[in-house]
Amino acid sequence: MSSAPRTARVVVPSPEPVLALARRVLAIESAAVSALSERLDDAFVRAHRILLECSGRVVVSGVGKSGHIARKVASTLASTGTPAFFMHPAEASHGDLGMVAREDVLLAFSYSGESGELLAILPALRRRGTALVAITGNPQSTLAREADIHLDAAVAQEACTLNLAPTASTTAALALGDALAVTLLEARGFSADDFALSHPGGALGRRLLVHVSDVMHSGDAVPKVAEDATLGATLIEMSRKGLGMTAVVDADGVLCGVFTDGDLRRCLERDVDVRAMRVAEVMTRKPRSIEPDRLAAEAARLMQEHAIFSLLVVDAAGVLVGALNMHDLLRAGVV
Repeated sequence: MSSAPRTARVVVPSPEPVLALARRVLAIESAAVSALSERLDDAFVRAHRILLECSGRVVVSGVGKSGHIARKVASTLASTGTPAFFMHPAEASHGDLGMVAREDVLLAFSYSGESGELLAILPALRRRGTALVAITGNPQSTLAREADIHLDAAVAQEACTLNLAPTASTTAALALGDALAVTLLEARGFSADDFALSHPGGALGRRLLVHVSDVMHSGDAVPKVAEDATLGATLIEMSRKGLGMTAVVDADGVLCGVFTDGDLRRCLERDVDVRAMRVAEVMTRKPRSIEPDRLAAEAARLMQEHAIFSLLVVDAAGVLVGALNMHDLLRAGVV
């Protein structure tokens, strides 16, 4: 009869050594990235240029932990204006090399520079004339020597206490890949609008794609009264439209002020005659406003900065065209 495997007894350490080790890991990885910065030279500039001038796509490849880094770098490049995709080198040897064209550039990650799967596909890539940029931790490695451009991502030590598991080395490689992506983004003049087109889904897409005009109330749904309206008529308009405020406009529809629930409370504290008093006497003049073509995220920022719950929307001439409040932004998923 076989017995069940014995479970090793786990000793839960006290918080102090856990925090001390975590800080050591972060310090080692931070130092590894800082050392990269000091080593940047003309090789990085040449790698930047060859990727910028690539008329095809950047094919990013790597195995194991370097493969995970390569996938992330490929994704970052693709989402910031540099056409790129990840290719697993083992799959490349079984047909995926057909995805690589002469005008492409291979960006290869291998800390040792001796990954067999990567080295196996180099002859085929060379025959078709594909350029090679290698990021390794060993400038004397086979991959480094075969590359058109080599970027040195060596680290003094891994953050792993055994100095074995790729930790500081993968962080350094990722940082170097990000440096390439961001310098390429800047060189291409890649804008926030371009970024939004690559990220239409999720919270990021909503923040970058939703404009004020998409979420504002417009037409008859906008609360507004004339300057000579009484407070009584103003309160009726506020109640009908349900935004907790109303705009005050002149005869041409130009925004003159706003009257809010807060203004009403202050009037009641002064014991004013709400039936007879004109709204122009107690409204807030020069209220915060925003244009309809601005991002809804900017409207949210304005509300938060100025501690207001609603915002009026005006065109270039100052004419009232809409209104929105924080509930509208919440429903749109902007905040």
